[in-house]
Amino acid sequence: MIENIQSLLFGFQTVISLDNMLATVVGGVLGIIVGAMPGIGAAAGVALLLPMTFKMDPTMAIIMLAGIYYGDMFGGAYSATLLNIPGDSSALCTALDGYPLAMKGKGGKALAASNISSFIGGVVGIIFLTFFAPIMAEVGLKFGPPESAALIFFALTSIGWILGDNPLLGLISAAVGMILATIGADSATGQIRFAFGNYNLYSGISFIPLIIGMFGFCQLVDMATAKKENDVSLLTKISIKESMLTKEEFKSIFPVSIRSGIIGNLVGFLPGAGGTTAAFISYLVEKKIGKRKEFLGTGEITGIASSESANNAAAVGSFVPLLSLGIPGSATSAVLLGGLMMWGLHPGPLLFENNPEFAWGLIASMYIGNVLCFIAGTLMIPALVSILKISTKTLIPIIMTICVIGAYSCNNNIFDVGVMLVFGLISYYLCRYGFSVAPLLLAFVLSPTLELQLRLALGISQGDATVFLTRPISCVIVILTIAVLLGPVIKSMLSKRKGSEA
Repeated sequence: MIENIQSLLFGFQTVISLDNMLATVVGGVLGIIVGAMPGIGAAAGVALLLPMTFKMDPTMAIIMLAGIYYGDMFGGAYSATLLNIPGDSSALCTALDGYPLAMKGKGGKALAASNISSFIGGVVGIIFLTFFAPIMAEVGLKFGPPESAALIFFALTSIGWILGDNPLLGLISAAVGMILATIGADSATGQIRFAFGNYNLYSGISFIPLIIGMFGFCQLVDMATAKKENDVSLLTKISIKESMLTKEEFKSIFPVSIRSGIIGNLVGFLPGAGGTTAAFISYLVEKKIGKRKEFLGTGEITGIASSESANNAAAVGSFVPLLSLGIPGSATSAVLLGGLMMWGLHPGPLLFENNPEFAWGLIASMYIGNVLCFIAGTLMIPALVSILKISTKTLIPIIMTICVIGAYSCNNNIFDVGVMLVFGLISYYLCRYGFSVAPLLLAFVLSPTLELQLRLALGISQGDATVFLTRPISCVIVILTIAVLLGPVIKSMLSKRKGSEA
């Protein structure tokens, strides 16, 4: 541990230079902007800027690109909270509580909770990265396709009834999301599924238009059909001081942020998991064991904290397998891996020995960048909250413009705008009839990874499904999944039995 501290101090000596500090600031600010703009996302933002860094010093380049990654986690919560349009898929769960809280006139509190929990989650992730990267990498190696498939299936079976008010409707919604995820070319055979001859669907339904439609355009339709405007009287001018959390509010989110940060970090270093899966699992845990679990989904800051802390910790956690093993833990870190190879660097066990200034300079920059993102996000709160004071008649065309531009810019295809409109209307009517769209979207995100890992697991076992029971980790997860599915049924039966006996 002492050796790690000495190496970290060496990293700070590397990063505290004009060029590297500038890269840290630029990366963090760009990340916040990218995260707050629906339709881009961290992976696309890093990919677009990667060619600009090839002539830069590798350490300076990776510091800036990493700043975009974790800055994106901060920014994704802003549009999710204020417009109900998650800037990134990792902010889906944030929207479940952030937007309702903003509509109660507490947008400043929602953003403050988001910033604080993001900061805490980032710190937890960086500490893990600093001191436990080798250990975490070894644990991550124990998660093969069977374990990853079992974990994702556990998440899918949980979200259906935990996030929905009605367990059955929640499971139906999740099933619809899984079906939508199968549209397009099969990843293994290349066979086209459910495209109905439309070449626009050969690559599947694009996630960005789908999420913008089901959150953003759905909200627009709801606003347009509402009989009265939002209560703007609640949205007075808010200062940074007024936005800060009270001592009691901070105490409520601090343990949640620590717990979710640890969960997010552990999920983050699993190959292919990423911040989205981490946020979902942490939100599910909070919904199950949190002190205020019954209020989640109605505008509860602990719900915001669980999601934001987890996705920030996962963003940092994805650097563990990337740097220690050369295995990307998310789509964004896969882009970064390509950049590292372009710069002639080979991530793996020897990276910390052969290129210590690079590895430890990157880790040290995260400490500084996390603080800078927190400060920038806090200073932006009054300006961001002012969005909520705009009248509905003015806000509707603004949101419509954002929705259309975000959907179209995904693939520069007008078909995606149609997808956004159709699923926006579908989401509106689903909500009216008691369905929750959150399980649908989460299932849509996780299903492709589940399919891939399931194919790999069955390929390893030559089609023997007992591989999920013969491996200890996957067996435990399968048992937990069965317990989660049968738990509500058994509980209902016991309650009815007690009622009949009474």
